Amino acid sequence: MKQIDVILPVYNEEDGIRRFHSVLGAELDALSDRYRFRIIYVLDRSTDRTFACLREIAGHDPRVTVLHLSRRFGHQMSLVAGLDYATGDATITMDADLQHPPAVIPALLEQFELGFDVVQTIRRYDQTEGLAKRVTSGMFYRLQNALSPVEIRDGMADFRLLSRKVVLVFRTALREHNQFLRGLVQWVGFRQSVVTFVSAPRVAGSTKYRLRQLLAFSLTGIVSFSKMPLRLSALAGLTSALAAAIYAIWLVIEYFQRGNFPQGYTSLIVVILFMGGLQLLCLGVLGEYLGSVFDEVKNRPLYIVDEVLSDSSRE
Repeated sequence: MKQIDVILPVYNEEDGIRRFHSVLGAELDALSDRYRFRIIYVLDRSTDRTFACLREIAGHDPRVTVLHLSRRFGHQMSLVAGLDYATGDATITMDADLQHPPAVIPALLEQFELGFDVVQTIRRYDQTEGLAKRVTSGMFYRLQNALSPVEIRDGMADFRLLSRKVVLVFRTALREHNQFLRGLVQWVGFRQSVVTFVSAPRVAGSTKYRLRQLLAFSLTGIVSFSKMPLRLSALAGLTSALAAAIYAIWLVIEYFQRGNFPQGYTSLIVVILFMGGLQLLCLGVLGEYLGSVFDEVKNRPLYIVDEVLSDSSRE
């Protein structure tokens, strides 16, 4: 039978992790006649009792492996850590809050059996989801696609299936320090398919992606895949320089026609403030790209595993 690894990044999910594992286990049990499953929980250093809950789960379910990271490295690096430990014929990545329903797993496997190396999911929100969440999600994808050559469909989530050869590409070749996996999965290509699902409400806990985190996540995606902000900064500088040259020519014409320069202290201050703000904005854009280069040059580990709990480690 084919082995399927299920990778689950976890952070502060003490209230709902047992219920999630029960639902996931029931779904995997229904497929056990065709597949062998390995469940890999990747625990970002949490502040609640999630690790104790996962230790208990691992003690009762031999399919479970727990990677306990040394500190919080973030959702994307938790996924990377799981991919590095995956050994199956295919790997499924999903969240452990039931907003990525385990009931979708058979549809992912069906597409995998048809020969697809990447099976993406598209999330559709139900009517109980808040308007703010739906609006911010739509804005995120529109902004990302407007500034990046890699198109990401509205609602695309980190709930996906990757074949072994795609996982191998991530494990050996794509070792960026600021990874934006939704873009990278699109960028690597291969034969891809899509499955749509309806996102259910959270059963416990709270979302870890608030507005600030979403903005930082979007910025990482833009910087990772697009030079457009740099080009827009250069265009803004060129436009400002042309406007300044035209204004200077107008001042010279006014001087020769009327004999003096026009009064304009207020407009001068406005122009100075505008140009100063534009320069700082361009420096900030440049700083984001330099910061990404700085992270790559340091070449620190993408993550550090503190402890591994698995069936083999308990023997």
